Amino acid sequence: DPMMGMDGELTGLENIKLRGLFLGLSKNEIKNITEDVIEFSELGDFIKVPVRTYSSGMVLRLGFSISTAINPEILLMDEWMSVGDSDFKRKAEMRLNSFISKAGILVMATHDNGLADTICNQVIRLEHGEIVSHERKYDKDYISIRSY
Repeated sequence: DPMMGMDGELTGLENIKLRGLFLGLSKNEIKNITEDVIEFSELGDFIKVPVRTYSSGMVLRLGFSISTAINPEILLMDEWMSVGDSDFKRKAEMRLNSFISKAGILVMATHDNGLADTICNQVIRLEHGEIVSHERKYDKDYISIRSY
């Protein structure tokens, strides 16, 4: 949920600070990520208005921007990138690739096989809450399943 840890009555800027505190960042660390979050989210002056007035795409951009600005060791995502315009989706994928290359771990739930193929090096497939397969992306079995 991109709104997790955000308060709709607060501005985007206030929510950057709030989520930063929830994530255990110091005031100085929050100050250091704020400009990056504002720039990456492309919210412009909307960063100064309450989040409850944002479109779902704007909320997504803010939440994603905050979560990826801090470079956590582990990032959990659930369908965040299925919302938003194609330009932001491409930009977010590039940011995720950068994040992952910095030795972070991404655990992502998605129905977008193309996104999983692009971002993930391992795929666990679930059906009705049960693991039905777990393959490394470049295993022969994985490649044959994907081309089926």
